[in-house]
Amino acid sequence: MSGQATTSTGLFNPNNPDLSQFDPATQRLLTATIDWFERRGKTTLLEQYNTAAWGADFLEFVGTEKLFATLLTPTADAEGDPDKRWDTSRIAAFSEITAFYGLSYWYMLQVTILGLGPIWQSDNAAARRRAAQLLDDGGVFAFGLSEQTHGADIYSTDMLLTPDGSGGFTASGSKYYIGNGNVAGMVSVFGRRTDVDGPDGYVFFAADSGHSAYHLVKNTVNMQMYVSEFRLEDFPVRAEDILHTGQSAFEAALNTVNIGKFNIGFASLGMCEHAMFEAVTHAHNRILYGKRVTEFPHVRRALTDAYARLRAMKLFSSRAIDYFRSASTDDRRYLLFNPVTKMKVTTEAEKVVADVWDVIAARGFEKDTYFNQVGKDITAPAKLEGTVHVNLALILKFLPNYLFSPQDRPEIPVRHDPADDEFLFRQGPTRGLSAITFADWHAAFEPFGDVANVALFCELADGLAELLRTAPPTAEQQQDTDFQLSLGELFTGVVYAQLILEQAAIESTEPALVDQIFDVLVRDFSVQAVELHNRVATTDAQRRLALGLVRPAVADAERAEAVWQMVVGLDGAYAMNPGPS
Repeated sequence: MSGQATTSTGLFNPNNPDLSQFDPATQRLLTATIDWFERRGKTTLLEQYNTAAWGADFLEFVGTEKLFATLLTPTADAEGDPDKRWDTSRIAAFSEITAFYGLSYWYMLQVTILGLGPIWQSDNAAARRRAAQLLDDGGVFAFGLSEQTHGADIYSTDMLLTPDGSGGFTASGSKYYIGNGNVAGMVSVFGRRTDVDGPDGYVFFAADSGHSAYHLVKNTVNMQMYVSEFRLEDFPVRAEDILHTGQSAFEAALNTVNIGKFNIGFASLGMCEHAMFEAVTHAHNRILYGKRVTEFPHVRRALTDAYARLRAMKLFSSRAIDYFRSASTDDRRYLLFNPVTKMKVTTEAEKVVADVWDVIAARGFEKDTYFNQVGKDITAPAKLEGTVHVNLALILKFLPNYLFSPQDRPEIPVRHDPADDEFLFRQGPTRGLSAITFADWHAAFEPFGDVANVALFCELADGLAELLRTAPPTAEQQQDTDFQLSLGELFTGVVYAQLILEQAAIESTEPALVDQIFDVLVRDFSVQAVELHNRVATTDAQRRLALGLVRPAVADAERAEAVWQMVVGLDGAYAMNPGPS
């Protein structure tokens, strides 16, 4: 349960959240957040969503409670306030809670985190003080990296800084898809100097969205969130506005994305949890052809799979927090688990919603349901801070050492401690990923050797390693992204399984649930093996070995019934307060 608010159902439930792992100040802030949403009520929140109303009321609450100031100010910049720190576990919990009520609320947090990344990594003390004061005043931040023409290709930025002859610059250019760009007190903007070629010319600087040379062009989306296009025209950049220059600016951009992308999976979690409560309650109380909808076998299968996937998402994400918080220059394993959190958790969330939507059908389109907005928004997180494909390609860099060169590595402790995760702002150079080493992944499977589908999945993972050992990718295949991405899906499944099992051991998760989770993972692995088999570039030898990875999950009626009762336990467990009458 590291860093997440759970209940006896294994899911976050506002009626009785378990926040006991947090210190009193954090408990108060998270409880105040839940209470604010519940007081606003479902009717108001849905009306604001359906009319794409900007969340000014939420930001007023954030400012009054000093939520972002407390959660997002590192200890070094807190001026002795004991409650302020950058604590990934409570940021994750806050992400989950806000997305439980609406993705747009989480998004305001997310882009503020991204906007703060270059600032907290900077040696510019004046900019850091300004950021800390803005947070105290209830301000939000933005991350001016992407552009309409180049996306997040930072090598090709058209934000140009021209020396002004007085030690500063004037900046001109446009940025696109910039969240909070309408109100951010500080926008961390990436650009390049016109008088310096190559990486030495990169610059990160802070811009104020209220300045007359900052032109807000439009909101690029028709949603509650404001995802802006803005244009700078001869914007004055003073020395005190410069956050990074040269290679440091490049690394600040990538390391900021590393920090920000970790929170995305928790948004997917929150949305799925709320949707699951609503959907199970609806389906279990609906009578068709004289039977409860949930008595139909295909409905039970869909809801059981969705619940197993959701619990797996939560187990993996909880354990990933521990690796993230324990990161150091000597232990960079988080750089693998981070893109898996981003890519795998978000795509699993899409599968959860798809399964549940097949059950509730037309109900999912109704404007008075929370599910309606989840159905529209659930595909968004997977596309933020690097697409699924980009993160899969990153994950593959770790495959050789992970599968074939296990090393003695320290066991990562559970991290509930109220510590400041200051290493995240001094991650350093972004290179050297292929040198990162891992402990033997088999160790996570050993305590569950008597769980049928865990044992079977371990065999399949060993089979993948054997395929790569005896029929390794050719030079041509290593340049074929379609082939590599298919391989990456299989490898990601092994990494995902490892942390699920580590957390299941920590939480003493019910063996029946663990078996059901791996029933799903075995079936997924088989599907992905068929995908690899069917790739144009796959060799005959690889095809034969890939078919060996196609195995049926081990069925167990007693186990399935035990997990089904967990699903039924969601019926009526939570319904959002409708709000003032």
